[in-house]
Amino acid sequence: MPGLDLKFLDRPRRRFYCPLCNKPMRDPVQVSTCGHRFCDTCLQEYLSEGVFTCPEDHLPLDYAKIFPDMELEQQILSLPIRCIHSEEGCRWAAQNKLLQAHLSVCEFNVVPCPNRCSLKLLRRELPEHMQHDCAKRKLHCDHCSEEFTGEAYESHQDACPEESVYCESKCGARLVRRLLTQHSVSECPKRKLPCRYCRKEFLYDTIQNHQQQCPQFTVQCPGRCGTPGLTRESVMAHVKEGCSGATVICPFKEAGCKHKCPKTAVERHLEEATHTHLSLLCGLVNRQRLELRELRRGVEELSGCRDGTLLWKLTNYSQRLQETKSRTDGSLELFSPPFYSHNYGYRLQLSAFLNGNGSGEGSYLSIYIRVLPGEYDGLLEWPFPYRVTFSLLDQSDPALSKPQHIKETFNPDPNWKNFQRPQPGALGSIRGGCLDDSMLGFGYPKFISHEEMKKKNYIRDNAIFIKATIDVVRKIIN
Repeated sequence: MPGLDLKFLDRPRRRFYCPLCNKPMRDPVQVSTCGHRFCDTCLQEYLSEGVFTCPEDHLPLDYAKIFPDMELEQQILSLPIRCIHSEEGCRWAAQNKLLQAHLSVCEFNVVPCPNRCSLKLLRRELPEHMQHDCAKRKLHCDHCSEEFTGEAYESHQDACPEESVYCESKCGARLVRRLLTQHSVSECPKRKLPCRYCRKEFLYDTIQNHQQQCPQFTVQCPGRCGTPGLTRESVMAHVKEGCSGATVICPFKEAGCKHKCPKTAVERHLEEATHTHLSLLCGLVNRQRLELRELRRGVEELSGCRDGTLLWKLTNYSQRLQETKSRTDGSLELFSPPFYSHNYGYRLQLSAFLNGNGSGEGSYLSIYIRVLPGEYDGLLEWPFPYRVTFSLLDQSDPALSKPQHIKETFNPDPNWKNFQRPQPGALGSIRGGCLDDSMLGFGYPKFISHEEMKKKNYIRDNAIFIKATIDVVRKIIN
C-alpha cells in the first residue's frame, strides 16, 4: 500500500514524506548506500519495473542494502491524528499508532454484522440492526414460543397455528389459527351453503329465510289434487291450468258474476246460469256505452279550441262530394270538432253540406254554426251575442298572388231561436242525420258555388279549409 491517507493534527515534516507517493511513509525502508527513505510498497513497485537505481539519486541499488527504518516508523506512528471517520462525527484524536485500537471500538467504523447476515454497517447501528432488522437474529414467537431467525419469523407470523385471529368471514368470532378451518366449514354463521333445492349459495344465517321463499322448494297443491313434485314457482301455473281440485272464479267475473266453484264444476255452472250471465253482460254493455260517451265527450273537450277560432280541414273533398251527390235520402251533413268562443265560454260547432242544403242544394257549399250545450252555460249571457265570421280559405301561394278568402260575417239577432240557450240533450239526434231547420243552427245555404270554388285554389290536395271566428268583446270591469 502507498503512504498514509490520515488526518494529521499538524502537517508532518518533509522528511516523513515518501518521494514516490508524496504521502507520509507507511512501513518506511532506508537505502543504506545513499540514506534515502521510501514506503516499502512504493519502492517494491518501483523496482518491479526492472530499474535497480535509487529513485532519488539514480545510483545503483542493491537489495541487500535496503532495510526497515524502525526509528522513522516509530516517529511517524507517534504523530497525532484524527479518526478517519471525523467527517462522519467521530471526535477521537491521538497518536497514529493507537488508530487500529480505536477503530476496533469506533462507533462510526463500518463492520460486518456478527450474525453473518452479509450486511455491513456502522458499529453504532449494530444494536438496532441486530434487534430489529437482522435476518439472522434469533426471535421467539409470542404465540407458540418456537425460536426462529428474523427472516423465518416474518413468514411464521402470518401462519402461526397458535395465533389468535378473527374469522375471515367477519362473523366476529376470534380463535387460534389451527381451528379456523374447522370453524369456517362447520361453525361459522357467515359460511356459505348451497340451497338443497335451487343449489344457489347463501350465508348460513340467511338460508332458512331463503328456503321459505325458494322457487324450487317442494310444496303441496293447495287444491289437494295429489300431484307430486310441485315447486313453489310452478304451483300457480298448475292451479291455473292443470289442477282438477282448484277453486276458480266464473269466466263472467268482469260482467259481475261472483260465483266460485271447483274447476270440474265450471261447465255445469255456465249451463245453469246462462240467463243470469246474459243479463249481466247487457248491463256491462250499457255501462261501457255510457263510459265511452263520456270519454268521447272528454276527448272533444280537450281537443277543442278555446280562443274563439276554429280552422276546420275537410280532406278527401272529391270523394265526399261524390258520395253526397249519390245519396237518395238527402244531402250529407259534416260536423266539425266542437270549439269554444273563449275560455269558459260558449260551446259551438260548424256543419257543412258539400253539395249544398235547402236553396243551395246541388250547386253550392252550405255552412252553418250552432250553439251546443256547454259546461258553463249557467254563467253566460243569453242569447248568444257575439259576431261570427265564416271563411273559405284560398290556398294559393302568398309569394305568387294575394290569397282571396271568401268571408261572410253576421251579428246574431237576439230574437233568433238558433242562439237561445240550448237544452241539454236537445241536439242528440244531429249526428244521426236529422236535417230539421231547428237543428241546423244559423248559416249560409249558398255560401259559395261549386263553380266559384274552381276559379281559385280553394280546393288543393283534395282538401278545403273552413275557418270560423268569434269576435268576443271584452267587457271592462270596474
